[in-house]
Order: sequence, then structure tokens, then C-alpha cells
Amino acid sequence: MAAANKGSKPRVRSIRFAAGHDAEGSQSHVHFDEKLHDSVVMVTQESDSSFLVKVGFLKILHRYEITFTLPSVQRLSKDIREAPVPSLHLKLLSIVPAPEGYSIKCEYTAHKEGVLKEELLLACEGGTGACVRVVVQARVMDRHHGTPMLLDGVKCVGAELEYDSEHSDWHGFD
Repeated sequence: MAAANKGSKPRVRSIRFAAGHDAEGSQSHVHFDEKLHDSVVMVTQESDSSFLVKVGFLKILHRYEITFTLPSVQRLSKDIREAPVPSLHLKLLSIVPAPEGYSIKCEYTAHKEGVLKEELLLACEGGTGACVRVVVQARVMDRHHGTPMLLDGVKCVGAELEYDSEHSDWHGFD
């Protein structure tokens, strides 16, 4: 197997060494390309009435405050609110009109591990029927995999109580 990989080149292309030091130097500083340092909540428009908000890695049974900017949407007026289809794990805290769109703050509870998507519907106050779907996507880690580095715009605001069977006083049946 080593012979099969002998002629192949490594595919790492986004690492460079600091200026003034060669690869064999006494100090080993590694720098990554700037595009790898995207540490902000990513908002992408899926269609004219749908957005995907990627909030990165979160820890299970923790509550997070997520703040992001939704670009201006022609379908919505400045008076928007959450549509009456609430989510158990995603709660809208505020919507504030901003020059570049809408500043949205919500609270998210990471209730199980894996890639989770929770939906938030925003509608106009005037009853025009215009509605925008916002899907918040998080990658939730279990409690044994450490603490994630949170993206800018994501803040941990608390932890839910968890039941741990290892700390139970019950000894089972004899």
C-alpha cells in the first residue's frame, strides 16, 4: 500500500510557512489561507423567499443566542414578524431593520446531536401574504467531544440540565 501512495503528492494547498522561516526552520509557525478563517455565521439565499443560515458547531443541551443579518428582500416590508408556526428549539428574539437588510436575533437549543435544521418563517405585518423562510443549520456535537469554537454571532447563553445515569443513587435489582 505504501508503494501505491509513493508517487502521489499531498493535496494540502492551503498551508504556508511564515515569511523568513523555511520548512526546516527552528520555529514551526503554520499559517492558513484567509478563506479558511471564515468565523462568522454564513447566510446564503436559497431562492427569492428562502435563506439558509449556517451557525457552525454547537454542543448538545446548550442554548445559544444567534445574531445574523438577513439581506433585504423585496417581498417583505420593514414591518415583519415571526409567522405563527413556532419551533420548539428556535425562538425569534428580535428583528431590527438595518441598512443592509434585517438584523435578526434568535435563541437556539441544541437538543440532539448531528446536523440539525430548524425553520423560522417571517411574514409581513400588513397581511400581504409575503413570507420568507429562514432555515438555521447547526452541527451539534455530543457532550464528550469537547467545546466547539463558536462563530462570530453565536453566543452560549446557558446549558440545559441533563440526566446522567452514572450519578444515580439507584443500584439496580439484586
